[in-house]
Amino acid sequence: MASLQPIRPEHDTPTPIHLRALDDLRFIRETMERSGSFTAISGLGEILVGLSAGVAAILASSQRNDGAWLGVWLGEAVLALVLTAAFAARKAARAGERLLSRPGKQVAGGLIPPLMAGLLLTVAMYGAGATDLLPGTWLLLYGTGVVTAGAFSVRIVPVMGLTFMAFGALALLTPDVWRDPVLASGFGGFHLVFGLIIARRYGG
Repeated sequence: MASLQPIRPEHDTPTPIHLRALDDLRFIRETMERSGSFTAISGLGEILVGLSAGVAAILASSQRNDGAWLGVWLGEAVLALVLTAAFAARKAARAGERLLSRPGKQVAGGLIPPLMAGLLLTVAMYGAGATDLLPGTWLLLYGTGVVTAGAFSVRIVPVMGLTFMAFGALALLTPDVWRDPVLASGFGGFHLVFGLIIARRYGG
């Protein structure tokens, strides 16, 4: 008759209770951080937004009047919102989470007011013939929205917002002939850089 073997070898040293307690606390803390923050920001989505902004800059630079130029960039803004939402929903679904969870709603609540302010200022500045101020205004208000929304997301998001704000402040001082390179560098370049960081650290 075969003798019974213990499941755990007798020579194994039991884990000290204080180490087990530290592991449990670490697990609890990480779980609470994940549940209290919006983690569905997609790095791949931000990369695509950056690429689309680069294409928009090329198209906008070839327009013959400010109305057509503005139309290109407003179309890019809509496309960027669609890409961001679609890839965030995709990432949330893959993680078994809801896009409009409590943190998701908080992110939207932080982002929407600055974007609405940007839309109203766009109408006012275009009507006043001050389109040279639009790139800096867009970058500054978008960055503000990303900072406020990023308070409910992963740490890199508020950093991205501050970068946009700083670049937007500088863009307000640039001449009108630089508007498309400025927007390509901001909405294109920064989304590419931070999209790669987010994809690497937090997944696509």
